[in-house]
Amino acid sequence: MMAIGNLINTVIWLYTLVLIVHVVLSWLTAFNVVNTRHPLVNGIGQITYRLCEPALRRIRRFLPNLGGLDLSPVVLILVLQFARNLIMEYIIYPNMM
Repeated sequence: MMAIGNLINTVIWLYTLVLIVHVVLSWLTAFNVVNTRHPLVNGIGQITYRLCEPALRRIRRFLPNLGGLDLSPVVLILVLQFARNLIMEYIIYPNMM
């Protein structure tokens, strides 16, 4: 059970990193810092969009419209960190408390 908990913990951590890359790349694209026509930037953008956008879209349905401010990545990171903490508490280190 501990191995499965570690695997899930690692996957959540990696998804959080992909989400952070997605957010930073969207900021850099919005401020015209990176050229989206460059093949590497375009490829990274497409991968992060396809991985992150389905989860972010579900969260955006419940958040109020704040104009240009999108808080869905923050909410998703908080949910992912909460899930990691639960896994650490109940699966990986259950007898430490």
